[in-house]
Amino acid sequence: MFKKIMPLNAIISLRMFGLFIVLPVLSVYALDMPNSSHTIVGIIIGGYAITQMLFQVPFGMVSDKIGRKKTIIFGLIIFALGSFIAGIADDVYTLLAGRLLQGAGAIGSVITATISDVVKEEERSKAMAIMGASVGTSFALSMLAGPAIASSFGVPVLFFFVSFLALFSIFVLIKYVPNPPVIKHTYLENDKFNMFANKNLMKMNITNMIVKGLMTFAFMIIPIVLTKTYGWEMNELYKIYLPAMVVGLLTMGPAAVFAEKKGKFKLILLLGILFLSIAYFVIGLSATYMMFSIGVVLFFVGFNLQEPIMQSLASKYAKIHQRGTVLGIFNSFGYFGTFLGGAIGGALLDISSLSTISYGIIAICVLWAMLIFTLENPALTKMAYIHLDDTDHTKHQDLHSIKGCKEWYINDTESLVVVKYDAKIINEDDIRKQIV
Repeated sequence: MFKKIMPLNAIISLRMFGLFIVLPVLSVYALDMPNSSHTIVGIIIGGYAITQMLFQVPFGMVSDKIGRKKTIIFGLIIFALGSFIAGIADDVYTLLAGRLLQGAGAIGSVITATISDVVKEEERSKAMAIMGASVGTSFALSMLAGPAIASSFGVPVLFFFVSFLALFSIFVLIKYVPNPPVIKHTYLENDKFNMFANKNLMKMNITNMIVKGLMTFAFMIIPIVLTKTYGWEMNELYKIYLPAMVVGLLTMGPAAVFAEKKGKFKLILLLGILFLSIAYFVIGLSATYMMFSIGVVLFFVGFNLQEPIMQSLASKYAKIHQRGTVLGIFNSFGYFGTFLGGAIGGALLDISSLSTISYGIIAICVLWAMLIFTLENPALTKMAYIHLDDTDHTKHQDLHSIKGCKEWYINDTESLVVVKYDAKIINEDDIRKQIV
């Protein structure tokens, strides 16, 4: 598994490093530009998410049709171009244009779908946790590098560096990423995708939207509060970002493993909501930088509890031939949340206090927890892997009529018939008897 996913982890880590490295300083940098305000700063921080939202589904659908690698290359080129434009910007509107173009390279769902393609379902939470840890490491490094580089060479240099990383990622993709297995699922061509028919997917979409919205708002207020209220310098921001991210990463791995092995997905998601609620309560009431810092640490714990679980559940609820589309929609909701967190959060800061906003966030978290209580636990959904040569090919279609069989497809690359089934209704031995 590690050999398959590490090159992809490298690509997504480099891309996310490129996005993260500007976050610690972007709000302060944009706020100092002529004709700026909290509202326009919020849009600049979250604006790239609008184009991410618009293009996630088309990129996911295209990847299902023409292949993952070609789609990822195209997205990385667009991302590199947007980063370059943001680097040469000398006003808030050109900076916003660059950020919007950055978002148009919407390959997040395609990379996640590629990992889902090459990793068995029962190993997927572990793979997503590894990916999350890689992204988290990139985040921690970016929290150190961003303020240091910006204070020494200026924020534009950060954007130029991001553009280089995007182009370097194309080399990694071509050289080291394995091709996904060839899947036959022509018998499912009439199975039309209906986003609203799968209630579990909709709940995960909403969850992703809320998590990303809270994340963006946090990245907006943290540097502003620390520099404007408590007098921190830009190159001191790592003092809070780094320990907060380290604590979050230490939480992520055990939580993902526990959820997968014990089937406690809902419990971990609910714990994440609890930590996020407490975090914003502490942030809203903070009167000292120490109290504010404790709130930031609690926020990163809650965020890292949620992140790998959400990705894994979304891929579990999706069918194989719709995975790119499903994850595209899932990420679109997330990026819409990113935009809302920046745009609405910035507008609210212009007219309201941070404590009042925090109470509103806590109310949202209560409603969110009620939604998660109704989520179906996928732990009882199992996978059977049966060698193609051991089966009677004329009996494959009989799997459609077996009660408890949720999906089946043929993995041509590994010569396997893969069957997803409900363990409460049927077991693997009964499935084998039908086709062996």
